[in-house]
Amino acid sequence: MTFSIVARDSQTGELGVATATAGPAVGALVPHVRAGRAAMATQAMTNPYLAVDTLAAIPAADAEHALQGALARDPESDRRQAIVIDAQGRIGAWTGTRCEDYAGHAMDEDVAVAGNIIAGRAVLDAMLGAFRGPGDLAERLFAALQAGNLAGGDRRTITSAALKVVRNQAYPEVDLRVDWSTDPIADLSDLIGRTRQGSYAEFFSAVLRRGAGS
Repeated sequence: MTFSIVARDSQTGELGVATATAGPAVGALVPHVRAGRAAMATQAMTNPYLAVDTLAAIPAADAEHALQGALARDPESDRRQAIVIDAQGRIGAWTGTRCEDYAGHAMDEDVAVAGNIIAGRAVLDAMLGAFRGPGDLAERLFAALQAGNLAGGDRRTITSAALKVVRNQAYPEVDLRVDWSTDPIADLSDLIGRTRQGSYAEFFSAVLRRGAGS
């Protein structure tokens, strides 16, 4: 019932995730990011500890081995779906055999997408294609989410969406959620605009940042 994207910007070091679902508050449990470490989405019959354990294992392990180690501790891994990308661009992906159709994932350089109870593989292909368009990481993640929705998205429609991006601080550069809406993609687009210009953008540019070792 969810489709998501995780990605890395190799130029800026940013890591991000965007996600949408038919249920409320997808931003509460599905997206997980840690600066300099990884971005992950854990969905289907969501187990947030898959993300907790996977991110804790990185960077000692790469994304794939970290994810597999977390799945090995989950007795219901066949009901889970997860994608993760680490700071080096290495990807781990999993779609359990008991995830509801259509369920699958796809990967390309610096990006992975996944969905379950979606219209079909075309949703994932549309997301990958849109991600290769112009813009910074947040803009391309949103474009992918929008494209996935236009390609059919969640078969039951969507009511919540979220977008998170981290760069080099302990807090996110972008952290936006639409917890319940008849058009969460439009609302998320509005939030992106409102936070990237005007008084909020001025305020955020002045928020304290720490350098390496601070």
